Amino acid sequence: MSENTRMRAMVYETYGGPEVLAETVLPCPKYGPGELLVRVRRAAVNPVDWKIMAGALEGLMEVMFPVVPGWDVAGVVEAVGIDTPEFSVGDEVIAYARKDWVHGGTFAEYVTVPVRALALRPAALDWDQAAGLPLAGLTAYQLLTRLGTSGDDVVLVHGAAGGVGSMGVQIARSLGARVIGTASARNHDRVRALGAEPVEYGDGLADRVRDLVPEGVTVVADFVGGTLEATRAVLRKGGRHASIADPAVLGAGGQWMWVRPSGGDLAELGRLADEGRLTVQVAATFPLRELPAAFALSATGHTAGKITISFD
Repeated sequence: MSENTRMRAMVYETYGGPEVLAETVLPCPKYGPGELLVRVRRAAVNPVDWKIMAGALEGLMEVMFPVVPGWDVAGVVEAVGIDTPEFSVGDEVIAYARKDWVHGGTFAEYVTVPVRALALRPAALDWDQAAGLPLAGLTAYQLLTRLGTSGDDVVLVHGAAGGVGSMGVQIARSLGARVIGTASARNHDRVRALGAEPVEYGDGLADRVRDLVPEGVTVVADFVGGTLEATRAVLRKGGRHASIADPAVLGAGGQWMWVRPSGGDLAELGRLADEGRLTVQVAATFPLRELPAAFALSATGHTAGKITISFD
């Protein structure tokens, strides 16, 4: 690829809402040792994207303006850096492409990705589904495996109909566990289809869970936050729990987690997908120039599935 090659990208140069996003043309990023250049076919929207853009993580991560947002990608290897024997030009790949600072993301025609974060695209998933897998799937997988989830467990998934929660239900089932999932009544059929026993969240949740499991659950996976009281009420003595949204779990014997890029874990999720044990629901797909509308839709919190951006 020529050093003068340029690419379309969406950027923002200040914190704000979707109105700060603008389409522009940038130089293609350089790919160093241990990195690959990926031509983006699809990128997926996650709530963290617009939360970072709003300044919500200002105290947590370094930000270098102008920012190309986005961490989820499905694409094709365009070029390989030094010492990347695991992949070749033309490979179809997926990645949770978060770097150590916020700057060069996936809502662009090209993105660099460390080889350690890449996995081959599962054959069972189309481009949109593949793009929606990495962040949500890795979050659920890493939380459940860190808690040692197995076929001996009864797992309660808070937010079972959400993007991460729906992955968590399927992954916990693939590990052999019995799964109970909280969701609004309108989503109970979906949660049931994923393999969980649905219960409505809100007042009386602990009683409803205890009706299903009088002795209590052994694992609680909190993907929404604000559930610590209910978790404590239903967790069996010696049980394990973790949250991606509530640091208060640290004072209650639980773990507070943040997803890590991992090509190995992503390959395992791909294996589950190819075996028919994990799928990704896609709610909507937008062209790149309509990323502001995609962010606005994501911020409503009412989509049943992933939102993706197409570069076709």
